[in-house]
Amino acid sequence: MTDEHPLGWTAFQGTRRIAQGPLAEVGLAVRRLDETRGPVLIFDDATGRVLDLDLRGSDEEVRARLAPNAETPVRGRGRPKLGVTAREVTLLPRHWDWLADQPGGASAALRRLVDEARKADDGRTVLRQARERCYRFLSGIAGDLPGFEEASRALFAGDGARFSALIADWPGDIADHALRLLER
Repeated sequence: MTDEHPLGWTAFQGTRRIAQGPLAEVGLAVRRLDETRGPVLIFDDATGRVLDLDLRGSDEEVRARLAPNAETPVRGRGRPKLGVTAREVTLLPRHWDWLADQPGGASAALRRLVDEARKADDGRTVLRQARERCYRFLSGIAGDLPGFEEASRALFAGDGARFSALIADWPGDIADHALRLLER
């Protein structure tokens, strides 16, 4: 776990938001809670997923484990640090044939195609990611609240006014956080 994305992390105890910010600080705040007051969920605000943190040891050990760059791998020989990531791509033979005929080779052609698709996206991917992030958060914490299914339908239909109206009676911290996740 590292602390490098801009959205941060948020912890809830029951329906109450108890900490928000850098992962190490959220983790330490959770450590200090009275767990008899209810379960604690920690969310990655970039994805909406629930995290399971190792909060054992002293505050310094927890902070070191959860601090930025705590798991940055040591780079050895190989490609320079250009942000290049090698991964496998599975294509049909006709796709490989077409790529082989492109200037700069397959990798350059794929990069150009991805860049063109990103330009043509017009923000749809960012919007989809925000909706999915919000839905994961709500599924983790609000799945039993009244109107959850209808709010989910409004969320994915892009009906912001209806979504806001449906979650208005939910606990304030949950509703506020859901709307915050949609803004990003």
